[in-house]
Amino acid sequence: MNVTLRQLRAFCALAHTSSFTEAASSLHVTQSALSGLIKELEQILGVQVVHRSTRKVQLSEAGREFYPLAIKILQDLDGALDAMADLKALKRGVVRIAAPQVLSCTGVPEGMAAFKRVCPDIQVRLFDSMVESVLPRVSSGEVDLGVGPERESLPEIEASTLFELPFVVVFPPGHPLGKKKTVRWDEAIKHPLIALQGEFTQRLRGDLHEALRDSALTPSTEVGFMTTAFSMVSMGLGVTTCLPYASTLIKRFQLESRPLVAPQIQRQFFIFTRKDRPLSPAAQRFAEFLKDYVKAVAWQID
Repeated sequence: MNVTLRQLRAFCALAHTSSFTEAASSLHVTQSALSGLIKELEQILGVQVVHRSTRKVQLSEAGREFYPLAIKILQDLDGALDAMADLKALKRGVVRIAAPQVLSCTGVPEGMAAFKRVCPDIQVRLFDSMVESVLPRVSSGEVDLGVGPERESLPEIEASTLFELPFVVVFPPGHPLGKKKTVRWDEAIKHPLIALQGEFTQRLRGDLHEALRDSALTPSTEVGFMTTAFSMVSMGLGVTTCLPYASTLIKRFQLESRPLVAPQIQRQFFIFTRKDRPLSPAAQRFAEFLKDYVKAVAWQID
């Protein structure tokens, strides 16, 4: 048989008041019920914790040793319950999110800043990642949720659409493409194209295969990071393509952009979570907030 919380609370109340009458009143139980709880506690512990021979209750030596331990147990439990109540009420919590490099320096921190104004006591930790690392980080439990483009999914991962945006072409001020309201893909690739390495460009090449039968998508340079591409574009070394969520970064590099058409190619981004691991209240709130934030922002295309 194990010691119960009722027995601990009965003992601590009795030790505090030194009176069965006052202790019973504070716990809203009868004196006989209180006496029964103390007897049960003594049977479980195998020692006497109070002396009943005097009109005023006194703790035995064992009772004096046990009292501070019992107080600490109840305080720790009450603290844990209060912490859980705070988490449920979104008064505190930690959210861990993984996102690719460009989103990690544009859309996600912008959303984090807006979220902090609404839920200031919830801490959001951002793990900037390679695109290929987002899903493994979610799968391993290193992060609560991930944000990224469509990729070959893992069976344990659930994907929820965050946004869908069309491509834009990015170029320096004074570039000939700046005279157009929209730019055709076959017009854009006539200029030196700085593209991202790997699946990003491979998928784009496949999407454009039918539309650009007479001219293949052949980048002049492939780089690992979009910030590198923007830097090269700002130096007049070519043009690049990206999605409008990078608009703040485009402006930071003092570049311009135009929508790409003929064809208009879109990319979906998702919030990734584990199917078998429910989100904490804080993480669930942030995921919902991020979706609403993205809808409200509606990144503009120049």
